[in-house]
Amino acid sequence: MQYSKSLVWFRRDLRDYDHAALYHALKASQQVYCTFIFDTEILNQLTNKADRRVEFIWESVKELKGSLQKNGGDLIVLHGSAANEIPQLALTLEVQAVFTNHDYEPSAITRDNKVAQQLQTNSINFHHYKDQVIFEKDEVLTMAHKPYSVFTPYKNMWLKNVNDFYLRPYPVDTYLNNLAKTQPEPLLSLESLGFQRTNLSNMRLPTGMSGAASLFSDFVDRIKHYKEARDYPAIKGVSYLSVHLRFGTISIRQLAKTALQIGGLGAETWASELIWRDFYFQILHHHPQLQTGKSFKPEFEAIPFPNDTKLFTAWCEGKTGYPLVDAAMRQLNNTGFMHNRLRMVAASFLVKDLLIDWRWGERYFAEKLIDFDFSANNGGWQWAASTGCDAQPWFRIFNPITQSERFDANGKFIRKYVTELVNCNDKEIHAPWLMSAERQSTIKIIIGQDYPQPVVDHATQRERVLGLYKHMTIN
Repeated sequence: MQYSKSLVWFRRDLRDYDHAALYHALKASQQVYCTFIFDTEILNQLTNKADRRVEFIWESVKELKGSLQKNGGDLIVLHGSAANEIPQLALTLEVQAVFTNHDYEPSAITRDNKVAQQLQTNSINFHHYKDQVIFEKDEVLTMAHKPYSVFTPYKNMWLKNVNDFYLRPYPVDTYLNNLAKTQPEPLLSLESLGFQRTNLSNMRLPTGMSGAASLFSDFVDRIKHYKEARDYPAIKGVSYLSVHLRFGTISIRQLAKTALQIGGLGAETWASELIWRDFYFQILHHHPQLQTGKSFKPEFEAIPFPNDTKLFTAWCEGKTGYPLVDAAMRQLNNTGFMHNRLRMVAASFLVKDLLIDWRWGERYFAEKLIDFDFSANNGGWQWAASTGCDAQPWFRIFNPITQSERFDANGKFIRKYVTELVNCNDKEIHAPWLMSAERQSTIKIIIGQDYPQPVVDHATQRERVLGLYKHMTIN
């Protein structure tokens, strides 16, 4: 054994199986303590104290704690600045090393460097491992040893490089006897952290490792239909695992291995989504300036968007008069989730129809999305705004009515969230302002009174935004 006592610091990896840092700590140590810090540096920035993410984390931490206790250990849960709490706890427990998994966001890297320096001052080692991705940093490069900025060649190289070594689970179970035997401590309440319950328990989103496992099991039964089903928000087509990947209540190796083993169009399409995730993490690693709000493409850094605050408010509240966009925003506001097709539609509409800087939308999603991950959120917004790597060409603009007719043809999704339009027929519901006054009266929905008139005209805005982008490419 290398160490008599070690500490594992859990962050966005809330599970006790196939866990890189936990495995390495247990294998190298006689006794392993485990901790999770509700980090005030992060929590204090959240103005809404009914935050579904914090509740999701709390529930998942609760399950992890219980699971570690069943195996004779415990999870020490603290509330404070992680940069201070980890070095202090390491000293208190008299450990020789702290083990953790990589976090790729620049702010987290800064925190980890601070912790490492503090630990080093006290002659405590700091070990960290790749865990939340299959490939990281410089592991997938071009033949010229440069990072990729276009997805398809990255994906092809990813698939060429992947093998059993990268997909093999860490056999944590083999070494669980090395968990430190401690007197279990009660878990801090959500309220003592300054947060309150949300509607999370009413949503069909189970938390923790058990919740992730049940969702994954259900999805595997549907995965063969994923390619054709994933674009339709009214049907159960996606995996709903994004928040579990975000907080590590399920292993990326388990997901990627299953997708690659099953094969077929559905599983291959879903595997592509997992590869996109790795792609955006490596983009952030090689381009940390993205964290400061920079456009990936410098020529689009300063597009002179009008940024009308009334239009932005209408978008945030789901009151633009475009039913599919409004349904998407109301889904986000009510649940913290937004279907991936709708993320593209809502983002395109904000930037290309309302002429509002993509960063405004990026911030709003960052505040609301339960599965918020900086790299994917930034990548998605810059894709929609045509400012990012491998982005939608700037002259290609989603038509919100066409998107609605194509992906919610019978208006089922719209009716769920835009209840004002429930009496419209399947044709009217996509552009209700085109209904005659007589028809509006008949179905008791007056456009402009019971539901907004469109806040902009799509055709007019399309010409305006094309002008803005064209101007930037000429200059």
